[in-house]
Amino acid sequence: MMNINEFYADPNEQPLDRMVADGGFCGIFRTIGCIGDSLASGELESLDDQGKHGFHDLYDYSWGQYLARMCGSRAINFSRGGMTAKVFWESFGESCGCWSEENACQAYIIALGVNDQKGIATGSAADIDVEHPENCKETFAGYLGRIILRLKSLQPKARFFLVTRPNEETDAERRAHIIQHHRLMHELAALFDYTYVIDLLTYGPVYGEEFKKTFFLGGHMNPAGYLLTARMFASYIDYIIRNKPDDFTQIGFVGTPYHNVSYKW
Repeated sequence: MMNINEFYADPNEQPLDRMVADGGFCGIFRTIGCIGDSLASGELESLDDQGKHGFHDLYDYSWGQYLARMCGSRAINFSRGGMTAKVFWESFGESCGCWSEENACQAYIIALGVNDQKGIATGSAADIDVEHPENCKETFAGYLGRIILRLKSLQPKARFFLVTRPNEETDAERRAHIIQHHRLMHELAALFDYTYVIDLLTYGPVYGEEFKKTFFLGGHMNPAGYLLTARMFASYIDYIIRNKPDDFTQIGFVGTPYHNVSYKW
């Protein structure tokens, strides 16, 4: 007899205890928008004979496209190397088609923040004016809030997954930013409905020497690293869905005029 308990929430389970290779319940999303920087773009770092570095966004190797192939879903890369929340809001969101109705997605995975640590304050959820987005402050939090609010106006019932920075072995200044970023992601998940945190700082692996030797190529990931990231994201989202099933019963209606009033919408 099938053991259906494997597909229910387990109070003793942590988010990445069970790694799925087929996308798990992440596959309920037929469209996934992937918003991020080089690490969301499958960027590979080349080095020529003269020691010159090259940086190449190879989207087919991005965690978003690995995720799409796992789940059988459509993933759209709204990402580019060097991306910041400010640039995304001011120009790139428009140029990459993120605000287009034809590209509206049922779920969005947002992994921004690495490039934002220079030249802009992290800020907090208090920087976001939900009723009047134009009043959001010019901080990382403020720009990210504007992005989420515009996507909510485009696809009101979309689900959002905010990715913390990973548990990286690094210097004190960078570590402080990682912790600030982590705090902000949880603040935003509390501020917006149907918004969740993929908390790699708490539950992910340590990005130390051995990890980078295996999964990095220079300062960016190699294809195995992007595939591993996709599996972590899928597994974490699968965990969230199993632990909050009422939040996801009506995913099939996202983007349609239909709903079922007997279930939480």
